[in-house]
Amino acid sequence: MGKVLMKGNEAIAEAAIRAGCLNYFAYPITPQSEVAEYLSKRLVEAGGVFLQGESEVAVSYMIFGAAACGARVFTTSSSPGISLMSEGISYITAAECPAVFVNIMRGGPGLGGILPSQADYFQSVKGGGHGDYRLLVLAPASVQEAVEMMMAAFPLAERYRNPVMILGDGLIGQMMEPVEFPEHLKSAASNKDEWATSGMATRKSSRRNLVKTLYLVPEELNAHNLKLKAKYERMQAEVRWEGYNLEGDYRLLIVSYGTMSRVCRTVIDNFKEQGIEIGMVRPQTLFPFPRQAIHAAVSKASCRAAVSIEMSMGQLVEDVELSVRGARPVHWYGKCGGEVPTPEEVMEEIGKLL
Repeated sequence: MGKVLMKGNEAIAEAAIRAGCLNYFAYPITPQSEVAEYLSKRLVEAGGVFLQGESEVAVSYMIFGAAACGARVFTTSSSPGISLMSEGISYITAAECPAVFVNIMRGGPGLGGILPSQADYFQSVKGGGHGDYRLLVLAPASVQEAVEMMMAAFPLAERYRNPVMILGDGLIGQMMEPVEFPEHLKSAASNKDEWATSGMATRKSSRRNLVKTLYLVPEELNAHNLKLKAKYERMQAEVRWEGYNLEGDYRLLIVSYGTMSRVCRTVIDNFKEQGIEIGMVRPQTLFPFPRQAIHAAVSKASCRAAVSIEMSMGQLVEDVELSVRGARPVHWYGKCGGEVPTPEEVMEEIGKLL
């Protein structure tokens, strides 16, 4: 199949089906409601299940139930909706159930607005619900990358028995770009008979499986958390990042992700025309975070400083600072509330640092 022109939300929906996921529960919220609209028809054609929950809280537990039974399942929402799902996400992670969550971010806090934002970085990367847990977080910068990450998310969730989050922004969901659905990313669901509550008859087993999150004995809960911690450390093997213009003697390193990184590429190209070299590291995974790559890039002799460019009031910058580890000064520039910094605005700010 060749490339087709699709809106980001609809491409994400189709990618899930192509990845072999036929179970979708959701509650509409702008700017991702087109996913549900698309799947309300498309999933029926594909023989799947689409159910609109009465709230995002209800949806998170529908996801929990389906995942606990071993089904491939996903949902999509946007910032306030993900907040409401956070309790369920904590339960799903504690129970070690694979599932995929898509957050097409909008501005906040509170109801905020419906335009693009990256202000859910902390919520997604640091764990937005209660307890010690982590999500594997993928951050696309284009509709094509959103498709590929969506298709890769399901086997990743099953490999680690952990939720995976696709963290996009309103522009990723609403823009239209040509996409294709790579055949090599199609995958069959893994066998979950060892743990899933899929029915003893279904598994042809005499052993009962139990999915739980309650540990009243403190030593047992501590052991469970240490087990999860070890798993999160194994996830470091999945770190992904993209470098841009890192070959030359750049004077400044930009760290940016998602839509904002596309603006930064234009900034770098514009500076290059003026004879000024700027480099960029774009994290494709936000957890695990490419700390070593950023530290190595900023430690280059020609590099004077690093700057985090983001559509939030300074969240990504904290992980940049941890990655740089004092090797160079770290600066921040960003906007929020739906205002996307223009290349000219970013160039003006960077000009102050050169």
